[in-house]
Amino acid sequence: MELTVPKKDLLKLVSRMQGVAERKSTMPVLSNVLLAVDGPSALRVAATDLYLALVGRVTVDVSKGGSVAVSAKDLLERVRMMPEGPIHLASQDNATTTIKAAGSARRYTLRGMPGDDFPPLPAPSEGSPSLSLDVDALQELIAKTHFSISTDETRAHLNSALFEWDGDVVRMVTTDGHRLSKMEVKVGGRQASATMLIPLKAVQELRRLCDDIAAEAKEGAKAQVQIAQSGSSAFFQGGGMSFAVRLVDAQFPPYSQVIPQNSEKKVRVPRSAFAEALRAVSIAASERTGGVKLAVTKGTMRITTESPESGEGFDEIPIDYAGPNMTIGFNAKYFLDVLSALDDDEVELGLGGELDPAVVRPASPRQFLAVVMPMRI
Repeated sequence: MELTVPKKDLLKLVSRMQGVAERKSTMPVLSNVLLAVDGPSALRVAATDLYLALVGRVTVDVSKGGSVAVSAKDLLERVRMMPEGPIHLASQDNATTTIKAAGSARRYTLRGMPGDDFPPLPAPSEGSPSLSLDVDALQELIAKTHFSISTDETRAHLNSALFEWDGDVVRMVTTDGHRLSKMEVKVGGRQASATMLIPLKAVQELRRLCDDIAAEAKEGAKAQVQIAQSGSSAFFQGGGMSFAVRLVDAQFPPYSQVIPQNSEKKVRVPRSAFAEALRAVSIAASERTGGVKLAVTKGTMRITTESPESGEGFDEIPIDYAGPNMTIGFNAKYFLDVLSALDDDEVELGLGGELDPAVVRPASPRQFLAVVMPMRI
């Protein structure tokens, strides 16, 4: 293989592969990226950990075809140190790869593997059902729900996001057992159905992919992501990148049963003031529980905490509420995550009893809600 490629194009693509290439795998090839000449003027760059696969292409000047797999980390470090301008890549039959800057003496040699040793990359079956979604809609779904995915990899059904396409509604739901987030967007005119359980690592990569696609979209143009489900995998394409993910084979909790249907007490709270007060009071909360008490009375919410180790914290904010007095305990971080994901001036809290979950909604009519379970304090 022998080719010349602009540094900025190769650097961008190799940087994107770092999140997928598996640095600590027992299979050394998974810490590599595949570089393969793909046609007369294209270089295909790919990474996989056998669960996720990311593929991108860049326009190059090909002198000789072929493929090679080299360390993702080492390649990134060396390309980054190259001067701006064209880079010459050449691999020998023994997979030794030379990286040289055009017009400069700077040069690196990498010990690689034959491209044929790289794992086969998944592809959707012919005729697989395909959906098209605006990138900004997918970005919003992820931004409003990613924070409540469990980080416990032993609980696969919670260490993932439920993605549902139901007629003209696309929905993402996540929960870690202590809180739940649900976001819906309307996609007018499209009638389709799909259900996917996407693992956390894939959600994080998908978020980066959406950001890249949105950044590259021409001004005024609606960037889109093509989504296909084929067997046990899902495929996302856009912005010249292809992303494949093996879906989680588990049963997501019946989330509709967790959402209180009627929260008797409605409290309208200024979002920024609520977040600031929570942040301030939670400094004095127990590090183990992060617990704070919300005491609502007519027109006022008092936020308090006390800890044997760190003392007490107190603040209060004005609210729109005329119901009976009540006090309920929560983990402050769970509320802060929700408030940070929203940009509305006001939010509505739906409260039941002292041991009932709280429902958080934007005050404006948007298809988002979060459920936060109470805690005894």
